[in-house]
Amino acid sequence: MKIKYIVQAFAVLAAIAFATVGILQKPDAVSETSKAPQQTAAVSSQKGEKTPSIQKKKALVVYFSYTGNTRILAEQIRQNVGGDIFELQPATPYSTDYATVEKQGKQEVESGYKPPLKAKVENLASYDVIFVGTPIWWYTIAPPVATFLAESDLAGKTIIPFCTHGGYGAGHNLEDIKKLAPKAQVLDELVLRGNSKYEQKDIFAWLSKVGFGE
Repeated sequence: MKIKYIVQAFAVLAAIAFATVGILQKPDAVSETSKAPQQTAAVSSQKGEKTPSIQKKKALVVYFSYTGNTRILAEQIRQNVGGDIFELQPATPYSTDYATVEKQGKQEVESGYKPPLKAKVENLASYDVIFVGTPIWWYTIAPPVATFLAESDLAGKTIIPFCTHGGYGAGHNLEDIKKLAPKAQVLDELVLRGNSKYEQKDIFAWLSKVGFGE
């Protein structure tokens, strides 16, 4: 009988262990659009050039956010670096229906369409460092951010990109930013999965890497 009870006990423990593993491995829900508006976690692995300290230069955090995930990250970055913050908004707002925006986003990205913006950054020339945030739409920059980069005089400025996605990574986001701002110095990007809360250690590590560390 003892053997029987021991076997039953091990069976119960094994069941609990497997259940725990199942909970730990449960995937996160996709948040800021995978193929249209979207957003994973980690500092870009691309090697950046060595840059002098830029902490004392005037900074601006500019971003576009569809679901709000990129906005949360932008605000956290602004809290760490100071400076001003500006949200890019298309003159004609996107639909609140996800499926509609997913289809529209694909069409805009594939055609290279750059929607007019509701407002532009005032005194952009006064900023030395610009943090540019975007959700990943179809593996690249969201169209409103493309509009900002294409229409702004960014020559001689330092651009520090950050992006959020829903599980597909940053795609060719960094390469496309460099194409739209050829006369700016573009540093390594921060790539995070869209969420309502971001780990400060990930943000600190990235800021230190691009010259805003303590």
